Amino acid sequence: MKKAETKPHPVLQPHYKSLEDKQGFLRLAFDAAAPFYEGIARWGFFGSGEWYRKDALQRHGLKEGMKIVDVASGTGPTARAALRIVGNPDLITCVEPSLGMLNESKKQLACRHIQAGAEHIPLPDGEFDFLTMGFALRHVNDLEGAFREYFRIVKPGGKICILDVTKPRHSLGQIPFRVYFKHVLPFFTRLFTGSRAAQYLMQYYWDTMDNMVDSEVVMKALAKCGFHEIEHKVLLSVFTEYTAIKPQQGRG
Repeated sequence: MKKAETKPHPVLQPHYKSLEDKQGFLRLAFDAAAPFYEGIARWGFFGSGEWYRKDALQRHGLKEGMKIVDVASGTGPTARAALRIVGNPDLITCVEPSLGMLNESKKQLACRHIQAGAEHIPLPDGEFDFLTMGFALRHVNDLEGAFREYFRIVKPGGKICILDVTKPRHSLGQIPFRVYFKHVLPFFTRLFTGSRAAQYLMQYYWDTMDNMVDSEVVMKALAKCGFHEIEHKVLLSVFTEYTAIKPQQGRG
């Protein structure tokens, strides 16, 4: 029971049969939708995505010259926002399990790209000043497994910033949120892209949002993995931001 509490959401049976099947399913789904993903991200979020990412990273302390790793980087929108702050692509590392998404990212960003998942990141201890994860927390298998890796690869005093979209808490806000992400976005994705794979990925996105883990569980997992100064903020009822700092003296 204790282990189950660290999972971002339950097994989603219509999409994959067990937790062991999840990452393989995700790689195939993201690979198939990768060529269309940038366009969906732009019009699906009304052009606000990269602006919001840059604003969030600046608010939470990313500065010029910092070395940053973007986990679950996708096609690179968060890393591109970070580049506008840190000023040098050599300071940025993108980590992403989908080869299709990495290939799309490489077309726009000349930084280091590594194919890997959040729970097993092939990078040295204490390499980064800042770690970000944009809109992908619900795709990991195990929160503590990912957060232990985050703790390991950031420097003492380094910060992590996790961004995601979650359902509004109030029922009135949940109605338009559900209509848009469950019905409108998948429909227009198919209409604009002609891709069943892209439409299917957006349908899967809704199911992950509908089953997202509570913020209290995320914060407890961060604390258990050694992070301090853990904060949780919600903007406009749907944009969720988690931040935490690795203590200067290890776990102490």
